[in-house]
Amino acid sequence: MSARDLAEPYPHVVTDDSAVDAVRLLAEHDLPALLVLDPDGVPYAAVPGSQLVRQLVPEYVMEDPLLAPVIDDRHAEAVVQDLVGRTVSEWLPARTFKPPYVSPDAGTMEIAAAMARTHVPLVAVVERDGRTSRLLGVVSAAGLMRHLLASGGRAGGQA
Repeated sequence: MSARDLAEPYPHVVTDDSAVDAVRLLAEHDLPALLVLDPDGVPYAAVPGSQLVRQLVPEYVMEDPLLAPVIDDRHAEAVVQDLVGRTVSEWLPARTFKPPYVSPDAGTMEIAAAMARTHVPLVAVVERDGRTSRLLGVVSAAGLMRHLLASGGRAGGQA
């Protein structure tokens, strides 16, 4: 099956969007990772939610985890306030993953290899027409596994 057939809509942000909107999108849609596109529609970053949570934890808490229990919810409000006025590109971790993306004609093994190689639980399906790019959707790890299980079941390989 081709990437075009496996692709599902996936909420995303653009590098110039508000960091607060990106956090809201991740939380409201219960996303495993944030997909960020550049202004031209090309995948810019795919950041697992755990890495974004890391951006919210003060460095002094990362260095001394014993401090975490003494920080109350007032600090959580300050964390959100720190995001106000920042763009997604300003907020992303310094070490982000270039999201894997494939053409609409890519097969399941190409998708699986891209996902495995990059350790990112989603692969963008991008249609390119000269200088323009258009996101058709995303193949998630769960979606890929559903497809593989369904294919294996049809082939008589049920567990």
